[in-house]
Amino acid sequence: MLAEFKKFIMRGSMLDLAIGIIIGTAFGSIIKSLVDDIIMPPIGLLLGKVDFSNLFILLKAGNTPAPYASLADAKTAGAVTMNYGLFINLFITFLIVALVCFLIIRAVNKLEAGKKTKEAPAVATKDCPFCLEKIAIKAKRCPHCTSQLS
Repeated sequence: MLAEFKKFIMRGSMLDLAIGIIIGTAFGSIIKSLVDDIIMPPIGLLLGKVDFSNLFILLKAGNTPAPYASLADAKTAGAVTMNYGLFINLFITFLIVALVCFLIIRAVNKLEAGKKTKEAPAVATKDCPFCLEKIAIKAKRCPHCTSQLS
C-alpha cells in the first residue's frame, strides 16, 4: 500500500498540482500585500483618509463601552462587528487575481492559436490516374500532364 501511495504521489499531475498550489498561495500573498499596502492607502487618502481595514459596523459592544478607534480595539474588547472594510480589500484582491488569471489564459490561448495557424494544414492529395503525379483532391485537370479528370 505504501508503494502504491508513493507511486500515486510521484505522478506528474500530482506534482504539478502541488507546485501550482504553492505558487498560487505565494501569488495570493503578493496580491494581498499589493491591495493592502499599495492600492488601498491612496484610495483611502483620496476618500478622506479612510483606512479600509478599519471600516466596520458595530453589532454589539464588548466588555469596554463603544466607540472603538479601530477594528483591533473592538476585537480586543470582545465586540461583535461586521468588517465590511476587510471585505472590500478581499474583493479587490479577488478582482486582481481574476484579472491576472484571465490575462494568463488569454495569452496561452493566443499562443496555442498561433501554433495552429503556423502549422500548415495538410493538403489532401491524390495521384493522377494518367501520369501518377500528386495533385490536389479538388483538381479538375492535372497540372503535370493536363489530362481532364473526372
